[in-house]
Amino acid sequence: TPNLHPRDTIADAVKTSIGPNTWPIIRDLVDDVLTVSEEEIKRATWLVWERMKLLIEPTAGVGLAAVLSEQFQAVPRDVQNICIVLCGGNVDLRSLTWLTALGKRN
Repeated sequence: TPNLHPRDTIADAVKTSIGPNTWPIIRDLVDDVLTVSEEEIKRATWLVWERMKLLIEPTAGVGLAAVLSEQFQAVPRDVQNICIVLCGGNVDLRSLTWLTALGKRN
């Protein structure tokens, strides 16, 4: 499933297409999808940097942003196991132009 119109985002790893091996897994096993805004991604990424002292890439902030979102509050309380993968292999510190503006608001 090609992503013909990828959005402009700091979470560049989520701009990818869904391949023929991945789509059946998502189709058969995923119950719901939460979406987050650029601002939520930035705040979640900043939170990990500031509180956990881990340099994660913004795409890793997407999962945390989803769990911190209002949408997640509607997830049934019997959901007990949640995994958020935090990775930082693709961080280019020179590209973090959004960081200065975000820091001024916190």
